Amino acid sequence: MSIAETSDEMKETTPFLWGASGSAFQTEGNNLASDWWHLPTISGNSIFAEASGDADDSYHHFDEDIQILAESGLNAYRFSIEWGRIEPSRGMISSAEIDHYMRVVDCCVRHHVEPIITLHHFTNPTWFSELGGWLNDESPKFFESYVRAIAPILRQDAVHYVVTFNEPNQLASIVSLMSALQQGTIDTNRMPEPDEKAVVNLHAAHVKAREILHTLAVQVGWSLASQAFETADGSPLSELRGAGANYVSRRETDFLVQSREDDFVGVQAYTRHLVDDEGPLSVPARARTTDNGWEYYPPALAEAVKSTAAVAQVPVLITENGIATTNDEERIEYTSEALKRTSEQLAELAVPLLGYLHWSLLDNYEWGSYKPRFGLVSVDRANHFRRYTKPSLQWLGDYATNHPEGLLAG
Repeated sequence: MSIAETSDEMKETTPFLWGASGSAFQTEGNNLASDWWHLPTISGNSIFAEASGDADDSYHHFDEDIQILAESGLNAYRFSIEWGRIEPSRGMISSAEIDHYMRVVDCCVRHHVEPIITLHHFTNPTWFSELGGWLNDESPKFFESYVRAIAPILRQDAVHYVVTFNEPNQLASIVSLMSALQQGTIDTNRMPEPDEKAVVNLHAAHVKAREILHTLAVQVGWSLASQAFETADGSPLSELRGAGANYVSRRETDFLVQSREDDFVGVQAYTRHLVDDEGPLSVPARARTTDNGWEYYPPALAEAVKSTAAVAQVPVLITENGIATTNDEERIEYTSEALKRTSEQLAELAVPLLGYLHWSLLDNYEWGSYKPRFGLVSVDRANHFRRYTKPSLQWLGDYATNHPEGLLAG
């Protein structure tokens, strides 16, 4: 079957997914058996301002969160399973935690929400990291055992999409970052290159997981940190040479090529990244920036979708897109422009766009700090974790209701 025929078939059989995303460690709270729980904060050479702690207590509030999402008009929720909860000690599988995530899936079904499950969102069980993490040659086998253990969660009548790894290109760089942090050689101005051994092991784990998941009749892919690379002078990326070409290939292109055997690939885009032959460039002077210092650049999503589809050649699911801001009008402005620009690109794609998932449903723990606010819903962590919906949630829900067939409709 040709790509065009595949595209037509999926458009006819797959409803467009309009939703929001989150991750276990960033929202659940008290993931005591996960490696990030033990990272130092505000001491020594730590780059982490604060610990995750109780997070948003979504472990106990997931029903409320899913109901809020559904009542807004959205129909999909991407969440992750915390490996450290499932297997807190090597070989010890928690039936109670498997039951917990089964109840999350059941909750999605009850609210007519498509559960999109991520199996690994940056964090590892502490025991796994103590054995070397993704640098251990046995790591793909450890991950395989975990995937087999959680099969009961992935009900064939309820779960249709599984993301094996969240941003494996970033995860492999985090492996390098942690090594640099331990050695005191960290460069806070630049994310290190993905560790080559970690890349090999992550891909091996992904392939094995895909084999297992296909026996459960689910569609499988991984989601990539989509860089929306641009050259400073506007020349084609194909003309990049030297360190710049290597930078683009190592951080994105290589992973997109590996995605060609998957059922879909996740795009996670927030801003563009400028490069030249020497490598990455800083945010342009006087550029408008978001609360976490990224350039305010809504077209990044459209550019990432287009470049991802061209290289990976499989259906695309936007698994993350959003903006760190306390100004909710700015969030609506950014999202509206991102969707408009993406819609304008869709006619040129040879593969389907499966859906759009906003990052994030909740204001949550952003890997070292609670200050960046990406959420469509705020959480008063000091007042019984009360949830307050923002106008941007209803705006996106109304947009989804008015575009049930996707961005090309209307």
